[in-house]
Amino acid sequence: MESLRRRCERRLRGVRIPQPFDLDAFCREVEARRGRRLLRRPVPGLSAHAPCGLWIGTPQADHVFYDAGTSPLHAEHIVLHELAHILSGHTLDASVGALFPDIDPATVTRMLGRVAYTTVQEREAEMMASLIRGRSVRPPRTTIGRVAHAFGFTE
Repeated sequence: MESLRRRCERRLRGVRIPQPFDLDAFCREVEARRGRRLLRRPVPGLSAHAPCGLWIGTPQADHVFYDAGTSPLHAEHIVLHELAHILSGHTLDASVGALFPDIDPATVTRMLGRVAYTTVQEREAEMMASLIRGRSVRPPRTTIGRVAHAFGFTE
């Protein structure tokens, strides 16, 4: 069986990851690949008892929601996780009506939210999010550069 990392790396082939990394630019790449808008929205109140990220796909756009109360780095990772679901074509067999009674289920083509990493799709999305961000980081060339990078400083 193909390893999780290899499967995720294969899915990322041909996906342009900006150097240095820029989430807005990467979202534009995903929009171009999908041929439709990608809208990101912070949502207050997402917590350990609810998904910290959510993707709702409609025929017109992909909507990515993330926890507004987290750090910028964590928010970026949440968005990348949801984008990984999009790039992988993941789906969820859940009743949209039960989760969002005000949304017409016919308008939602795909929806995913995560609370835990217990499914193959969630593990794939988490691995891909890490790979996307990891590919954008150029390793420091010197020892002092690696130490500075570990502390969050740039060379």
